[in-house]
Amino acid sequence: MASFTAKDVQSLRRSTGVGMLDAKRALEANDGDIQKSSIWLREQGIASAAKRSDRDASQGAVSTVREGGVASIVELRCETDFVAKSAEFVSLVDEIAARVAAEGTGVVESFNDEIDTMRTTLKENISIGEVVRLEAGDGEVVDTYLHHQAGRGVNAVAVVLKGGSEELAHDIAVHAAFARPMVARREDVPAEEVAQERATIESISRNEGKPEASLDKIIEGRMNGWFKERVLLEQPFARDEKKTITQILGDAELVSFAQVIVGD
Repeated sequence: MASFTAKDVQSLRRSTGVGMLDAKRALEANDGDIQKSSIWLREQGIASAAKRSDRDASQGAVSTVREGGVASIVELRCETDFVAKSAEFVSLVDEIAARVAAEGTGVVESFNDEIDTMRTTLKENISIGEVVRLEAGDGEVVDTYLHHQAGRGVNAVAVVLKGGSEELAHDIAVHAAFARPMVARREDVPAEEVAQERATIESISRNEGKPEASLDKIIEGRMNGWFKERVLLEQPFARDEKKTITQILGDAELVSFAQVIVGD
């Protein structure tokens, strides 16, 4: 039988975050060696995580960081809101977002070990979700908005404008957070989706007995309404619905925007 003390169990628990029974089992399996036990627990955690990988990770937290002319958005996924709003989970996604802003999206891989450890300690399917990094060029500005719920970010937007102010970029980011556009411009909507919707609207309009002479105009009007729901530049501005986002921009140009919503 392996020889170890209660202090060894406590030390292993503090360094790995596992429960008492798991700590004892690890020490028993590794002759009381704390370092080997820590590695063993991680290996076991990875094995357990593989069993959990097919479980639905529809919860999580999202973080956004703006540093100078760069904005990042990072999503960390998990299974329950209990884990998603925990301090260690939120802290990790914040740290990853800060590093992505400073160093680029490739830095995400350097957090694999921490995520593996978190899978072990929290016993959930945890993974990196969407990762975005936007950089403002010459004459451009970037700003962000993060909507919080139960102590964690759940809806993040970043906007880059040319010839506009940071305040305007922020206003549009706030709008996008609540209006949830799918694309920036009409031409960004996939052609097959447009064709399918147009065919559906035409069938509906014909079934309603609309006059043939007015059919094209009716279809076009309904398609415009469909685009307004999806296209950022065509949406009515949330704070003044008499104006579209294009009108709010004025002489400024929308260069790019990104939105990441937990569970979307």
